[in-house]
Amino acid sequence: MQKVEPVQAFDQIKLLSDSRRMMILRLLMAEPATLTHLARTLKRSPAWIRHHIKLLESVKLIELAEIRTTGTVTEKYYRAKAGAFLLQELILPKGKKPAVIFSGSHDLALESIAEHLAKHILLLSLPVGSLDGLMNLRQELCHISGAHLLDENGEYNIPFVRRLFPDREVEVITLANRTQGLMFRVGNPKRIKKISDLAHSGLRFVNRNPGSGTRLWFDHELKKSGIPSKAIRGYDRIVNTHSEAASLIANGKADVALGLQAAAHQHGLDFLPLFEERYDLILPREQEKHLTPLLNYLQTSAFRAELDSLTGYNTIHSGEQIPL
Repeated sequence: MQKVEPVQAFDQIKLLSDSRRMMILRLLMAEPATLTHLARTLKRSPAWIRHHIKLLESVKLIELAEIRTTGTVTEKYYRAKAGAFLLQELILPKGKKPAVIFSGSHDLALESIAEHLAKHILLLSLPVGSLDGLMNLRQELCHISGAHLLDENGEYNIPFVRRLFPDREVEVITLANRTQGLMFRVGNPKRIKKISDLAHSGLRFVNRNPGSGTRLWFDHELKKSGIPSKAIRGYDRIVNTHSEAASLIANGKADVALGLQAAAHQHGLDFLPLFEERYDLILPREQEKHLTPLLNYLQTSAFRAELDSLTGYNTIHSGEQIPL
């Protein structure tokens, strides 16, 4: 079975931005070919093909596969160095402050932390959910991630981190414990009292993205209660953040969502608490120096005061490192 290789070097990506070179590479992924074969297929001269072959060879995307000699004719066969390629490159701003990419579960505290640290680092957010955030961290598509994943034994995050990073040193630091529950308009006009009420036909639900800790908790509760997802109107209506869900309800475009108490409070909604969860930050040890301003701030009284100002945040374990 042939392999899929990631393309991360900028010089490789730059070469493949030319559609003609991309076509040559795709042909050589399918089967080895000579300059003559490629010239005939692409209706170009062998000299033109040779120029692009040398460029692709210089960045190690293709290689010489075989040299065949028939009589007085010698032919060189080239092939791609993988069966397929995955293009991925993190492009960061170049400025006086270091840029830090966060990818993971959306958190309101991180938004205010980013503002507080703006003089020291540029904290950029890619909210994709807890599970996909850890995958991005594994693939080095971010510097730090945030998660609130509850495993079947009732433990937050650590089992997932151990499985995804068996060969790398990572740190897990608690940001806060957060209260989640059902968000709805003031006065609870739909009389929502529990998860099973979401199956009522008149309700418009808005869901979180697959892979988010909130969505995984919700799906587990539906399964435990024997409620099919198709019974919930809006189960397939997806947003990526707690704030987006709360905004839809505040604007009358949805009736209820599962989310943070802090998001409900910020948007003037009523809230029914259902559970408290632990939200952790996960970072590779090699990023420690890069993230020093953030890590130092987590140990300050100013940080705890900032979290205490958010409804539904418990700071008793904030800043603590959890051993793996």
